[in-house]
Amino acid sequence: MSIGLLKAYFASNRIERAYKSLVDEEDARVCQDIDDKACTVVPGNFFLQAFTQFLTKLGDAVANPKTVLAWLLSALAAPGVFTAFLVPIRESGSLIPQLIIASFVRRQPLRKWTFVLGSFLQAVAVFAMALVAVTLTGTAAGFGLLATLIVFSLARGLCSVSSKDVLGKTVPKTRRGRVGGWSAFLAGFVTIGVGVLLLFDLREADDTGTYLILLACAGGLWLMAAGVYGLIREFPGATQGGANALSEVLNRLNLIVTDRPFRNFVIARSLLLCSALSAPFFIMLAHEHTDGQLLVLGLFVIADGLASVVSAPFWGKFADASSRRVMIFAGAASGLVGIALVGTVFVLPVPPESQWLYPLFFFFLAVTHAGVRLGRKTYIVDLAGGNKRTDYVSVSNSVIGVVLLLAGGIGALSAIMPVSGVILVLASMGLAGAFLSARLPETAR
Repeated sequence: MSIGLLKAYFASNRIERAYKSLVDEEDARVCQDIDDKACTVVPGNFFLQAFTQFLTKLGDAVANPKTVLAWLLSALAAPGVFTAFLVPIRESGSLIPQLIIASFVRRQPLRKWTFVLGSFLQAVAVFAMALVAVTLTGTAAGFGLLATLIVFSLARGLCSVSSKDVLGKTVPKTRRGRVGGWSAFLAGFVTIGVGVLLLFDLREADDTGTYLILLACAGGLWLMAAGVYGLIREFPGATQGGANALSEVLNRLNLIVTDRPFRNFVIARSLLLCSALSAPFFIMLAHEHTDGQLLVLGLFVIADGLASVVSAPFWGKFADASSRRVMIFAGAASGLVGIALVGTVFVLPVPPESQWLYPLFFFFLAVTHAGVRLGRKTYIVDLAGGNKRTDYVSVSNSVIGVVLLLAGGIGALSAIMPVSGVILVLASMGLAGAFLSARLPETAR
């Protein structure tokens, strides 16, 4: 299908009818905080962004550092220290530089092209990971994979800042949560299929062919995402405040001091990192009692995909009603899941070597993590307005990137306490984050 035909399709009456049906309201264009020109093309932009997020979420699932990349490093006989750095590098590398990235983004009247560039660079990085998988082993493979992950993470920062700003310019409040909710729902279905294929992959755990295929497919997904996002009809916006990136950094960081609702949101979000930080320790518990074969990897991938399928539409609609309450509920639930896993393994008479046990709790954790992510993303977009949105996103992401590196040090506790103890520490963070989220102002209306 040509670019012209795609543009025509996403501007058709069929798309508008589908949009009205999906949001399930008579007044499908509640354009209270976007301009009139953007309001006329909301349906097409809604589906283009949902389809793009579907592609990137599927790519994230296929090249997930918490599961697929961790198994890949083990298959390549890389030292364990490289596995420990996967999640911190992947997350903080895209977050910390965003104060500088935001200045670049604010100078662009059309910010969708920044996302297109970021997606293209992520595709290149993932293809490079596939090359590492078939050419290197041991320590060299560890350094090679982390180097490509750094490039991937920095490119992800371009997409993070620009996508939220474009979403705020093109889709009105009370509709934004469903963009992410439905895309995660569809990506979850396909992820389950990938996990099922891994269940029936009879090759040895150290056979890199499976990982090569997974990474090549993930790179292709990001290339497709770049093409689809370029079709969004975005209208030029304000470009003030982006003249001098370095001189603006301290001014923007001052938001933490002067803007109380924003400061409280950043603190709550920092504590809610538990839903992401807990995942590797769930898998470490599984490794203590299982062999780490592709069967186990398949179960974790299926659990991750199934969590998106059953929870994403619910979280999306819930976030449009109150993203604050989503943060409260999902944050508290993530803490309770960690407590329940430890209690099940060490209190109840369940065989710890049961292969189904850990993916089951990983599923519940993934459900709560999906809620935390969607809730805080929707909340910060609704909390800010206009060009201030870019400042909020960039400052919060940069601060969270630093906090994430520091919180990653919690993993060092595993040297002096069992993995179950680390899970309980992280669970208490989730409960505290839910408590602080309850004190945030409401933004949905």
